[in-house]
Amino acid sequence: MNARNTLFVLTSLVIILACDGCRPSLYQRPCYTDDGYVNMVVEIPSGTNKKYEFDPVSGNFELEIIDNYPRTVNFLSYPGNYGFIPSTMMKVSEGGDGDALDILLLCESLPQGKVIPVIPIAVLQLLDSGEKDDKILAIPADKQLQTINCKSLKCLQEEYASILLILENWFIHYKKPGIMEFKGWGDEKAAMNDINRWKI
Repeated sequence: MNARNTLFVLTSLVIILACDGCRPSLYQRPCYTDDGYVNMVVEIPSGTNKKYEFDPVSGNFELEIIDNYPRTVNFLSYPGNYGFIPSTMMKVSEGGDGDALDILLLCESLPQGKVIPVIPIAVLQLLDSGEKDDKILAIPADKQLQTINCKSLKCLQEEYASILLILENWFIHYKKPGIMEFKGWGDEKAAMNDINRWKI
């Protein structure tokens, strides 16, 4: 169990034991909305190069620090709104990375911290230094925010094949070469299976 995973569990216990009716952490928000959509928390707005992560202790979005320096993606900026699905965790004991399930939302840039209902349409299957590190691909549930007219992997392959190619290449190159390994694309059913598998 990594430090972030341990922190998440301990914070969850503190919230459960100490809070009665208080505002829950973004990690503890429901995975699903009342009308069946998936919730997403935006950590990194589209077009950003700085790597932010939500800190459940401070309740703030903080820059990831590597070798005493804030992490900046030394590549093209994030091609979508990047964040996590609350109430999920990719357990290390099951081959995951110990973090909440990652998600990339295809639409215009949204503000950091926004919680938005989304429709999962595919899953980018990756290994990060040997650990399973899938990325759910989604569109907003709100039609006014949608920038592509697709709700399935098949539609993406037929109408927006270049999007899949761009995302695949971005994720295997945004870190140093040889760290990320592309395993394939899963369809919208595989995306939902992933979400339900890691739901806590």
